Amino acid sequence: MTQGSPVISAKNVWKLFGSNPKGYLQSMEPNRSFEDIRQDGYIAGVKDVSIDVGRGEMLVIMGLSGSGKSTLVRCFCRLHEITGGTIEVEGQDIMSLGQKQLIELRRKKMGMVFQSFGLLPHRTVLENVAFPLEMRGQDRHERRERALEVIDLVGLSGREDYFPRELSGGQQQRVGIARSLVIEPDIWFLDEPFSALDPLIRREMQDEFLRLQAMLGKTVVFITHDFDEALRLADRIAIMKDGAVEQCATPGEIVMNPATEYVRKFTEDIDKARVVTAGSLAVHNTAGVSAEGQALDADASIQSLARQLMNDTRDTMPVQSKDGAPVGIIKRQDALDILLGAEG
Repeated sequence: MTQGSPVISAKNVWKLFGSNPKGYLQSMEPNRSFEDIRQDGYIAGVKDVSIDVGRGEMLVIMGLSGSGKSTLVRCFCRLHEITGGTIEVEGQDIMSLGQKQLIELRRKKMGMVFQSFGLLPHRTVLENVAFPLEMRGQDRHERRERALEVIDLVGLSGREDYFPRELSGGQQQRVGIARSLVIEPDIWFLDEPFSALDPLIRREMQDEFLRLQAMLGKTVVFITHDFDEALRLADRIAIMKDGAVEQCATPGEIVMNPATEYVRKFTEDIDKARVVTAGSLAVHNTAGVSAEGQALDADASIQSLARQLMNDTRDTMPVQSKDGAPVGIIKRQDALDILLGAEG
């Protein structure tokens, strides 16, 4: 993730469903709970959410069914009109856009992939992938050339003339991903894209997705209800309940320091050593403690460093990023406590 202004910035966003949501929000007493609002005859699909998404970041939004995660993402691209608050995309208030400007924003900046693949059954893979370019009015030769590039990118070369019914579920999902990528979006929204797939195919698609993200560096908002999937994919995870964000932090921070009891229940069965990295455990060496010798990779999990931690006799170890920049120091005992479980 690169630094700088956020690509998406949501401030105090509400999405209420009911007969007069704007009027109700304006007159609503402070600190009304989700249940209080429901008893008043409204549903809080999104409840006072403030969150930023950085350029090149993969933000995973997760929660149980009905938690508001899909509603929030639909607010991000204004498929839902928000009841209150503001949403900016690259500094532009999307609520101020006219319909034509909004369509242009979606066509040029945003790609979307949903759980239901939504492929056109009477069109081939090539025709499905090229369809968004056709809607743009792009030249037939140019759109064919671009579609072939993206088909190759997602590993479907040789299947350009297949129809959706001739493909496996994982292959159909790749077509959906290719179709969303063909317009070269800056922002990529994915709403539980792998949840309908068998576990083995799902794992393969996660691998493929990580490969594509490493290559393309998109700004990604990815919805899932699977915590293992979130841990595997996310730069940060936002956990939602009853329309509100309970916590938004890195996987390591959420596992080590859950902000609420609800978040703690999500994380209690997770192997912390698999999630916590040396970097997330490192602290700044303000006391001038000696930490010399081989440095630990900040991005490496404590689990992957197990052998080194068991064999190394140093009390403290330096931690550095992939480019060699110092991150801080790590206490060997702290890492061993995560790896083996703290006593008492």
